[in-house]
Amino acid sequence: MKFLAVLSLFVAVAAAGMMPPMEPRLPILPLMPASELEGRITNGELASAGQFPYQVGLSLNFGNGNAWCGGTLISNRWVLTAAHCTDGAQGVTVYLGAINIKDDNEKGQQRIYTSKKNIVVHEEWDSSTLSNDISLIKLPVPIEFNDRIQPAALPKKNGQYASYEGELVWASGWGRDSDAATSVSSVLRYIQVPVLKLSTCKNYYLGSVTEKMICISGKDGKSTCNGDSGGPLVYKEGDVNTVIGATSFGIVLGCEKGWPGVFTRVTAYLDWIEEQSGLVNN
Repeated sequence: MKFLAVLSLFVAVAAAGMMPPMEPRLPILPLMPASELEGRITNGELASAGQFPYQVGLSLNFGNGNAWCGGTLISNRWVLTAAHCTDGAQGVTVYLGAINIKDDNEKGQQRIYTSKKNIVVHEEWDSSTLSNDISLIKLPVPIEFNDRIQPAALPKKNGQYASYEGELVWASGWGRDSDAATSVSSVLRYIQVPVLKLSTCKNYYLGSVTEKMICISGKDGKSTCNGDSGGPLVYKEGDVNTVIGATSFGIVLGCEKGWPGVFTRVTAYLDWIEEQSGLVNN
């Protein structure tokens, strides 16, 4: 039987750095016959310093272990990520301006810890269906922007939301870089892929994909993978980076199998983001 699984990756953290992953924290969900779902950046390119200044890394503490996820900086106080990453977390260390998450002395990298009280999980998040898989993290203090740390823009709240179907978009993260990998990547990777037509994506996942989700093609084995959860899907236009998705789930059979990667569609949650953070792009 195939299963749907979220893309966060549980890891043990030791003084030497990230250790091999443990089992995913959330249950594998029997949402489709004959497949298993999971996620990471596979067959991607290495990112350079400042290339994805909105990308953040999240080391989430659950008391019995840590989980690694990604996120998107959307202001000097707020990070956008996935609910399945933060649900139940006791606190989180946010990595800003990082390329190599194992390099404690990397130029431009900052790490900020924030407690459970600053984590906002969508009140209608449902782990059994992966619906409303969105969360916000408030940083304890405002951060200063520089060439390596910049926010992504939210989509304009004008009531005329683009589907982005067929558009080339960017996904990035530290998730596993191949199906054979046993831990998250130490360095940031990215892919540029087209947005898949939603009706096509629904055919792959048989009832699991809704209008509040957005999918990317998995052609040529390029996809998100374990450890990329919550990370950004961005549409670039000129010098404007607009976050249109947060990594949610993929196929557990393997991230290189050609199946679509599925993201929470940000345009479906602009009202919620504004209510929680006050952030809006008019």
